Amino acid sequence: MKHFFVFITMITMVSCNSQGKRKQLGKTDFQKSLNSKFKDATTSPLTKKGLKSFTGLDFYPVNETYKVKAKIEKTPDSPTFNFPTTTDRVAVYEKYGVITFTIENKELKLAIYKNKFSTEKYKNHLFLPFLDKTNGTTSYGGGRFIDVLTTDEQKDGTIVIDFNKAYNPYCAYSDRYSCPITPRDNYLDIEIKAGVKAYKK
Repeated sequence: MKHFFVFITMITMVSCNSQGKRKQLGKTDFQKSLNSKFKDATTSPLTKKGLKSFTGLDFYPVNETYKVKAKIEKTPDSPTFNFPTTTDRVAVYEKYGVITFTIENKELKLAIYKNKFSTEKYKNHLFLPFLDKTNGTTSYGGGRFIDVLTTDEQKDGTIVIDFNKAYNPYCAYSDRYSCPITPRDNYLDIEIKAGVKAYKK
């Protein structure tokens, strides 16, 4: 009987350890954090059905090619404007600047934005939406987003942009969300095989 209880205890420990590992889905801190958020019913954008079958987001392999140092040209005089969304919701933004960088010997540019009515908590947050040639095939058709901080800017006017941290808008997972629509001007004429892939419902 004693051996039986020892055996049960060991099985329980292995089971708990396995569950703990499953909670840490992903290879990088970004991937693990995003998967953890999606697994939690209080923070997940998934539907009840999607949450029940969720086993982890699908990511492209991490590739340092898509982690670039970009030159940022600020546009302090840009007027505020209503950023189009997937619903009637009005999102007021201003163009913070334009970043220029190189991937595979190709010079690329993207506009980067700032929410005009950011709360104190998000006052340093910038919004970088983009489209690329993978959209509609291996990545979400509506494009992807990257979070950037003003505090990441360097004194030489550069900022590191890591496309391995690109994620889908919540609209990719459920129709109940209102998401900014990525401007066509932020289309990159290459494949960005980095970050989160398309979600298979």
